[in-house]
Amino acid sequence: MKALKKEADERLLIEAAQQDSARFAELYELHFERVYAYILRRVQNRVETEDLTAEVFHQALANLKRFEWRGIPFSAWLFRIAANLMADRWQRSGREVQDESGQIEAAQASRSEIEEVEHRATLFRLVETLPAEQKRVVVLRFVDQKSIKEVAREIRKTEGAVKQLQFRALSALRARMEGADA
Repeated sequence: MKALKKEADERLLIEAAQQDSARFAELYELHFERVYAYILRRVQNRVETEDLTAEVFHQALANLKRFEWRGIPFSAWLFRIAANLMADRWQRSGREVQDESGQIEAAQASRSEIEEVEHRATLFRLVETLPAEQKRVVVLRFVDQKSIKEVAREIRKTEGAVKQLQFRALSALRARMEGADA
C-alpha cells in the first residue's frame, strides 16, 4: 500500500513538473542523492561525479515533456540518462568499455545496484543529521579521504579527539541505518 502511494505521489510530481518546470525542483530534491551515489560508485571522482550529476538533471529537465509514465520509477529514467552520459564521457576520453562485438556498453542498473544506491542515499541523508563536528569529520575522512592527522590539523583538535568524533559518528550512523533498514 505504501509503495502504491509513493508511486502515485511521484507520478503527480512528474505531471506537475511537466506543466510547470519550476516544480522540477521537487523531483531534483527527491532523486539527487540517488543519482549522485549511482554516478559516484562508477566514476569514483567527486568533481566528475558533480559534473555528471548536474548534466543528468539538466537533460532530465530539458526532456521532461517527453517522459511518459509507465509505472517504472522516475529514478530508473535518471539512471539511464546517467549511464548514457558516463558511456559518452568514457568514449570521448578514450576509456571505452566494450563488449565482444566492440560496441560501447552502457551501464545498466541491476536490482542490487539500485538497492546499493538507495542504501548510499539513505547514508548521505543520515550524515546530514549528525552534529556539525561529527559530520565534518565524516566528510573530511571518507569523502575527502584525509588522514586522522590531516583532519586533526584542519579542525584544530587532537588526533584522539578526531578518532572519538569519528567513532561517535559511525556508531550513530550504524544505529540509524539499522533502524532505517528495519
